[in-house]
Amino acid sequence: MELAVRAAAPSCSSSPSLHPPRVPCRLGRSPGLPLPARRVALAAAAFALDPFQEIKTELNDASKTEVFACPVCYEPLIRTGPPGMNLPAIYRSGFKCSKCNKSFTSKDVFLDLTVTSGMKEYSELKPARTELFRSPLVSFLYERGWRQNFNRSGFPGRDEEFQMAQDYFQSVAGGILVDVSCGSGLFSRKFASSGAYSAVIALDFSENMLRQCYDYIKQEETPMNTNLALVRADISRLPFASCSIDAIHAGAAIHCWPSPSNAIAEISRVLKPGGVFVATTFLSTPTNSGPLSIDALRPLRQIVGPVNSSYNFFTEGELEDLCRSCGLINYSSKVQRSFIMFSGQKP
Repeated sequence: MELAVRAAAPSCSSSPSLHPPRVPCRLGRSPGLPLPARRVALAAAAFALDPFQEIKTELNDASKTEVFACPVCYEPLIRTGPPGMNLPAIYRSGFKCSKCNKSFTSKDVFLDLTVTSGMKEYSELKPARTELFRSPLVSFLYERGWRQNFNRSGFPGRDEEFQMAQDYFQSVAGGILVDVSCGSGLFSRKFASSGAYSAVIALDFSENMLRQCYDYIKQEETPMNTNLALVRADISRLPFASCSIDAIHAGAAIHCWPSPSNAIAEISRVLKPGGVFVATTFLSTPTNSGPLSIDALRPLRQIVGPVNSSYNFFTEGELEDLCRSCGLINYSSKVQRSFIMFSGQKP
């Protein structure tokens, strides 16, 4: 156990907040106690002397779904409050990084794990295609007509897309799934209700999308103790420990991301070995990309992109190259007109 190791190991720091006071030598050297018993005694004494050990022990004994990490330094967050990944437990909990001392709360209906969380003076704007979805109006309309229009481009619809994704995720059933750029939780809620995962994290940068997701959860009478958490985070700075997530889903999202390469590199970082990434998007066509859909003109995006606020659309070859360059293997895809669902796996 971490507690026993820390109590027995010598400390290089004098900070009382990070290390317990020294235990009297006679406790660890008592000739009447065998080595295992001496370690237990050391651990018990350290626990009694260090109030922070209560938190650490709770983390050790908590559900394996405790995967949140600091978006600044990626160190695991210390959690105070009830364990669990459901909405009431997250809402009543506080989170703090033991390394950089940054605190995170869920004072709203979601847990804000962005780098800018808690800042009072500094504000940061994303590209227009990202900021659009932070609008209350767009968040309200997303499931009330906006998403349904994707059918014109070949998207098969919510139920079929969900089942297609589930087929890709069969090998990681029972694990933790993160629905990145979840929007109003169109698929997050279905993943959570399916019971196929130990926990589902609905993650988006838009505060209003997460609020809409919460409203839908209440309207659908989804039990509040369902293993579903709402988290605000940046796709290029995922607040999870490396190799901690089993499955990641990104529905109709990659064309909105400021830097798809940074995002997929982050996805690759947090996936466990064998973990699966599944995403859908629009393939580049003359309709949505104009002349830039022609292979010979694709390099011009480097010139046009910085002054163009429209979405980024890719060819299938580009998507496969992107996944492979970020360390994902076993790439596969399904295409229907300009709709594509593609998948990669962490080796």
